[in-house]
Amino acid sequence: MININSQLTPKSLKKKVEALFHHSAQKIHSLAQSWQPEQGAPVFTVNGKYASRGWTEWTQGFQFGAEILQFDATGEESFLHSGRAHTTNLMAPHVSHIGVHDHGFNNISTYGNLLRLMNEGRIPYSDGESNFYALAVKLSGAVQAARWTNIPDGGYIYSFNGPHSLFVDTIRSLRALAASHHLGHVLMAENDKSVSLLSRLLQHARATAKYSVYYGEGRDHYDIRGRTAHESIFNTNDGNYRCPNSQQGYSPFTTWTRGLAWAMCGFAEQLEFLQAASDQELEPFGGRTESEAIMRKAAEATCDFYIEHSPTDGIPYWDTGAPNLYKLGDWASKPADPFNHHEPVDSSAAAIAVQGLLRLGRYLNNPRYTQAGLTVCDTLFSEPYLSTNPNHQGLVLHSVYHRPNGWDFTPGSDVVPRGEACMWGDYHAREAALYLLRLIEDKPYLTFWSKPQ
Repeated sequence: MININSQLTPKSLKKKVEALFHHSAQKIHSLAQSWQPEQGAPVFTVNGKYASRGWTEWTQGFQFGAEILQFDATGEESFLHSGRAHTTNLMAPHVSHIGVHDHGFNNISTYGNLLRLMNEGRIPYSDGESNFYALAVKLSGAVQAARWTNIPDGGYIYSFNGPHSLFVDTIRSLRALAASHHLGHVLMAENDKSVSLLSRLLQHARATAKYSVYYGEGRDHYDIRGRTAHESIFNTNDGNYRCPNSQQGYSPFTTWTRGLAWAMCGFAEQLEFLQAASDQELEPFGGRTESEAIMRKAAEATCDFYIEHSPTDGIPYWDTGAPNLYKLGDWASKPADPFNHHEPVDSSAAAIAVQGLLRLGRYLNNPRYTQAGLTVCDTLFSEPYLSTNPNHQGLVLHSVYHRPNGWDFTPGSDVVPRGEACMWGDYHAREAALYLLRLIEDKPYLTFWSKPQ
């Protein structure tokens, strides 16, 4: 269980936030010098160098989005120029990508961040440029919303596995659909039918809350409040739910901690987004009270589970049911050990989870979640997780991509991955640090959506 430090404040972490962005600059430069577009999107590091891994192209936006976040945090315009050029020249296929559910990861991290900066007045306003970014966001959200499976109690955006598959991580990628709706866009379907993106957002969130998150209500023998299933399987003939599954966790009945983190961050962020929607907008789809109650229940349950089932320093192991955790003894009553010889930790799960904790704490005005988030940041933004080695391209070490497939690099003759980084872990660590920096410097609160002021 996380040993929550109640004395931490965003300002007390200022030096660590500044150190993170100091090292971040060097990492971005190093990757830019070695990476070639024909290599495919960088995914994770191998011996300290970023490598690609063909499965689905979901990490390109994190690569270029990192440049934009670096500018946002430091004001160094070279990062803005690079992030803008890479977005303009290379990201268009991701906007129209009909084969993935990951639009929020790729396109809000790039087009969305640039639009936000322009609307905040952080970069010079241009009608042409603003319209270009807004059009990309609008189309990305509509394409994401078109990946739709109807079920008896609503529907969901299906994963790249196919129409039968609901992934828990899509709740965080749902920011593409949300931002598109916020810009006034709709999905045009057969026979010119106009489909509300807000309706699909709320239906997907409800499906995720109902089928991907457990509440200790006796759903099955392994129903523990707050745990998550990576994948939920449906019968596409009649839309009925069939069973949990796991693509990257240990089993359908254990909790893959990065999936848990996606739920924490996604539900907390969507609760904030609903605050920007009017009662009139929400009324046709069940109203504010119902929608917020569903999302709040899921957000609180998952954040509580993370706090209660993580080591004391807040860095989780890759799955709370990993088969060799027992060899570590009472692992939840001591700090995580990324150098152990039994099961890997996943720092990328922590990098994602902290925003769930911090945003939910602010939304509820509940210091337990806020202080837990700050406690995790205090660990994550320090060695051995923060990479200070200029010869290593990763920013946050000891992450895991796909443990069941054995894709992660293990040093020497060992069997446990360690010492490597990933695009999503590095990006979300930067985003969490920027979130804190905005609070420290009393700048506009960091959100993924924006409209011209």
